[in-house]
Amino acid sequence: MPTPPDMTTDLAPGVLDTLQHQVAVFARRAEQTRLGGVGQVRNSMDRAAYLLLNRLDQEGPMGVKALAAGMGIDSSTVTRQVAPLVDTGLVKRTSHPEDGRAVVLQLSPRGKGRLEEVRASRRELMALVTEGWTEAERDSFCTLLTRFNVALSDLHTALPPVPPTS
Repeated sequence: MPTPPDMTTDLAPGVLDTLQHQVAVFARRAEQTRLGGVGQVRNSMDRAAYLLLNRLDQEGPMGVKALAAGMGIDSSTVTRQVAPLVDTGLVKRTSHPEDGRAVVLQLSPRGKGRLEEVRASRRELMALVTEGWTEAERDSFCTLLTRFNVALSDLHTALPPVPPTS
C-alpha cells in the first residue's frame, strides 16, 4: 500500500503542534465538564443521549438505520444508546406509517422538554465561557469549529476501518 503524501510540508510545524495540543486540551476540558451546562441541569445528560435527542428533534422521527447513518455510527450502537431513552420516556418507538414491521424513533413530549432544559443550561455555559467575546468572535468560532468537525467527519468516513485488536 502506498504511503500517503506528507500534507504537512507546506505548513508550519509550530502551528500544527499548537493546533493538535489545543484540540487535545479541548477534548479533556470537554470531557471534564462534559460541557453539560450550569445550574441544576449541569451534567445531567450524557453526550450520546444529547446528540440522539437533538437529531430526532431537528430531523423528526426516523428509523434506527437512518439515525445511525446521520450520526456516523452503527445501528447496534444507536439501538444500545436509545434503549435507556425509551425506558425513561424521552423517546417513543412507533410503527412506521407505511411499513408496520419497521420501527420509527420519535422524540416524546417529555424528551422535548428535557432536551430544552439541557439546551438552556448549555447555552448559559457557552455564554459564561465566551463572556468577553464579541458576537463576531462567537460567529467566527462557530464557523471554524463547524468546519473542523465536518473535516474530521469526512476524514473518518474516508479512512478504511481499523481492525479490532485481539
